[in-house]
Amino acid sequence: MTNSIAWEYYRSLLAVLKHGSLSGAARALGITQPTVGRHIAALEQALGATLFTRSQLGLLPTEVALALRPHAETMEHTAALMERAASSQGQGVAGVVRIAASEVVGVEVLPTILARLRARHPGLIIELVLSNKVQDLLRREADIAVRMLRPRQEQLVARKVGDIELGLHAHADYLARHGMPLALADLARHAVIGYDEASPFVRNAGAAFQGFSRENFAWRSDSDLAQLALIRAGAGIGVCQAGLAARDPALRRVLPQAFALPMETWVTMHEDLRGSLRCRATFDALAEGLLAYVAGQQEP
Repeated sequence: MTNSIAWEYYRSLLAVLKHGSLSGAARALGITQPTVGRHIAALEQALGATLFTRSQLGLLPTEVALALRPHAETMEHTAALMERAASSQGQGVAGVVRIAASEVVGVEVLPTILARLRARHPGLIIELVLSNKVQDLLRREADIAVRMLRPRQEQLVARKVGDIELGLHAHADYLARHGMPLALADLARHAVIGYDEASPFVRNAGAAFQGFSRENFAWRSDSDLAQLALIRAGAGIGVCQAGLAARDPALRRVLPQAFALPMETWVTMHEDLRGSLRCRATFDALAEGLLAYVAGQQEP
């Protein structure tokens, strides 16, 4: 086995694993299909192993290819980190900053904060990764993350900005048609918006609030944005951040004394980035903006 396998070969391997075909990998990488094929063939020759078998469903990865995937992903993250670091040298508060956040926070809360940040530092390039999956800062999948749980890794710099409160909310039109529930038991007579597959967070919510479970939901989605859109459309009663509901005069809090969930909110980054001007400025702006958002959660 050679010790000097080009990174491009592993990048093509990862693209084929993600997209299931040479053509899909080529489109994703912006290169030709024959080039991807040559990369895979050269990698197989260098490793002395078959990486894919052909079937009617496309290219099927072998055990060797699957074993290589996490290492190729690490190489991809490292290459992206090197590009971000190189783009920012000697530029002050400028260059690329990659921020990870949940769907709702990334769409509903962060844009205003980040717009103000970039107005102050127009040399910044913001990459916003929206997912309810926790991005791994130790592997540098992102530079900075807004997390809804306390970071446990010692290598992370973290600042708690407070608790974002979740509560049940509904549109005024829905409540005009169906009435305001007076107790949790009344939710059985309402169209409740909830999850499809339970995450650890919603399992805890179900344990804390009797009746808040999948079989009782009229609407089911694991997308927080979809749930929020359904609440705003008057489709039913669902869980929403109190701070977001406070911005919309048409939304009403339902059973505030019976149903309230505080969500710890943290801004985190790897300790190695504390000396980066662009990351430090972004970290501070996120913390400042989220502190103000948490402080303004009161219902109208």
